Amino acid sequence: MASSFASSRRPAVRHTLARSAQALLLAACAWGVAAQAGTVTVITSFPKELTSAYKTAFEKAHPGITLEILNKNTVAGIAYVRESSEGKRPEVFWASAPDAFEVLAQNQLLEPISDIANPDVPATIGSFPVNNPEGLFLGQALAGYGIMYNTRVIKAKKLEAPTTWADLLKPEWFGNVGLTSPSRSGTTHLTVETILQGEGWDKGWNTMLRMSGNAAAMTDRSFGVPDGVNNGQFGAGPVIDFFGLSSKYSKFPVEFVYPEETSIVPANIGLIKGAGNTEEGKKFIAYSLSKEGQELLFKNDISRLPVLPYDKLSGVPEGYPDPQAIAARSKVAFDVDVSKNRYFIVQSLFDQTITFRLDDLRAATKAIFEAEAKLAKKPNAKGQALLDEAKQLAWSPVLTAEQAASADLQALFAADKKDSAVNQQLSKLQGEWNSLAKANYEKAIALAKQAGAQ
Repeated sequence: MASSFASSRRPAVRHTLARSAQALLLAACAWGVAAQAGTVTVITSFPKELTSAYKTAFEKAHPGITLEILNKNTVAGIAYVRESSEGKRPEVFWASAPDAFEVLAQNQLLEPISDIANPDVPATIGSFPVNNPEGLFLGQALAGYGIMYNTRVIKAKKLEAPTTWADLLKPEWFGNVGLTSPSRSGTTHLTVETILQGEGWDKGWNTMLRMSGNAAAMTDRSFGVPDGVNNGQFGAGPVIDFFGLSSKYSKFPVEFVYPEETSIVPANIGLIKGAGNTEEGKKFIAYSLSKEGQELLFKNDISRLPVLPYDKLSGVPEGYPDPQAIAARSKVAFDVDVSKNRYFIVQSLFDQTITFRLDDLRAATKAIFEAEAKLAKKPNAKGQALLDEAKQLAWSPVLTAEQAASADLQALFAADKKDSAVNQQLSKLQGEWNSLAKANYEKAIALAKQAGAQ
């Protein structure tokens, strides 16, 4: 009986073992797919509202691939990629600043990805190419630069709603503007560069110095400006459009306007050379350019302009900005090569003469406004001449356009900062800019006080 019972159980045992082996094989295969899929690390300056939406949607569409977000401002992101060894780099770089991608391309840190470009994306926005001609990075959204303002603050302080950069330079805006340094924010760098290219070097720096002279604060990150406008800390500030639009559509008491001196340029996405999971990285880039990925941009707390035309998308909000129309009326033909070549020069010049000398610049600006008000009541030729000299000292760049375009200076700022000779030369030059700015502001204050006393 025992033998018969054992004999009758053998087929069942064999069947059970076979099923177990099959299950183990399937599990092993599934594990292999997951291991191959791996993790895609995305280095980006974008806010959590945007990155979280894409992480959730992409992981749902691609089970087994995990999206890891490494949030850094654009300048720090470039440095991180440059300093990471091959095989340990993030897969994807995703940011609003096209000149930042040019810097990465120049350093041979991007892989060609034209094979995954969406053919429905137009070739240009205005005259600007949406995708890099060499296929090293692609436009994933479109970005414009303008002014975000708090409607309650301007009503309470009896300020006119700003529509141009010049509006933020008026005396009544003193202490009511929020700003970020371009060295802390790629989007702010694009705003500064847009103004410099739209108005010219000297007039553009005059605008930036006067706007900064009206600043209530210089925030640590670009997020600080829209946050400050949202909560009423600032009356207004220059921001990339999605900060202003997302706040507006999320029912904050704010508005956003595009001045004529603006640019509509691609916010780009690229595949970093020397990353571990290149194929999975390509899948995320392709998803971000798909119809589903583009429609995520319309979410209220994201509010970005897609690269896909509106007739290829669903759910376009009523009255949503038309990027082609904005580009058509813009006075700025943005030159990404000019921006790329003086990228670090502009950042350093801003920091040495504005960020690190903000109190001095504000004091000079205040003294000029006070003298201006006195001379308006009692005009005086000598006083006006003194005031004009004060304005020239306070609101002119310490570096000329020709000096900024110098190949030697551009090469110095692009050189390896770890080289002690390079670092020493840069420190000396930046110290000279800082000292000259300080002396100019101090002299401007003295001249403005003399002007007001006439």
